[in-house]
Amino acid sequence: MAYVITDTCTKDELCIDACPVNCIHPTKDEPDFESVPQLYIHPTECIDCGACVPVCPTTSIFVLEELPEADAHFAEINAAYYN
Repeated sequence: MAYVITDTCTKDELCIDACPVNCIHPTKDEPDFESVPQLYIHPTECIDCGACVPVCPTTSIFVLEELPEADAHFAEINAAYYN
């Protein structure tokens, strides 16, 4: 997994629009959009381009290696969304 989204995500979809490989979900068109608390990055589909990071208004996206220790569990949460 190259990037991780944390719980400060507001689901504004700017990262979805910036992602060239469509690895951030759910989108507003997907049925679970309203029920999930945040967006998630697919751990194996992410190509590590970083396009999502500068567009995030809440600074909720981190490179895995720079994920704050207090937020480390979000790597598993992002991956679990896709299982």
